[in-house]
Amino acid sequence: MAILARTMSDLKAVAAEISGATGSAVIPVSANVSDEQAVKSAVENVGEKLGRIDILVNNAGQGNAFRFEDMTNELVESDFAVKVKGAIFMTRYALPYLKQSDCGAICNITTAAGKASPGGAQPTSLSRAAGISLTKAWSKEFGEHGIRVNTVCIGSIKSRQNRRHWEAAAAKDPSFTLEDHWASYGPGIPLGRVGESEEAGDVIAFLCSPAASYVSGTAVNIDGGAAPVY
Repeated sequence: MAILARTMSDLKAVAAEISGATGSAVIPVSANVSDEQAVKSAVENVGEKLGRIDILVNNAGQGNAFRFEDMTNELVESDFAVKVKGAIFMTRYALPYLKQSDCGAICNITTAAGKASPGGAQPTSLSRAAGISLTKAWSKEFGEHGIRVNTVCIGSIKSRQNRRHWEAAAAKDPSFTLEDHWASYGPGIPLGRVGESEEAGDVIAFLCSPAASYVSGTAVNIDGGAAPVY
């Protein structure tokens, strides 16, 4: 398998962790998904080393939540460059390999805000809505090649991004523990807790696996019941 992000030092650390846990070789690839030529080179590099690409998970981007009057053009452009154009570029260059696969699958990572924006969640709600739309369109276009396309709408989980939010808060208030941070999410989640990253990973893995061979064009919420829509 191959993992792609911008920072090679982080990639190497994660690759070693995955390899140690699974016994499988992991190829770390550094690229900025908003740079089409960098994506092209990265995908071709992976295709050459692995000889095939069966699964693509588009997972780039971080939350950008602002009210309309606080949302700048730069925020919109940078958000769409990573989350929408990035997914388009990755899919564009992975598609020829996926067409050759007998089990091709794409999973776009989005959020339920793309289905029903709560307000104050722009531009993420805009770009994630585009990602959900692309998922449905691609599932219809790529289906003739046996390629399934789904999206997972992730809510609050114990991600590195959310841990950094705690680090920023703890820098101002050292008494604010990580457990305090995770507990603060609970009131807005019907299940009463923030999700584990593995709980999102398990659903993504299922949707990309042969066990979901007749599932395509779906948008699955992984948010403990927080979303106001299916």
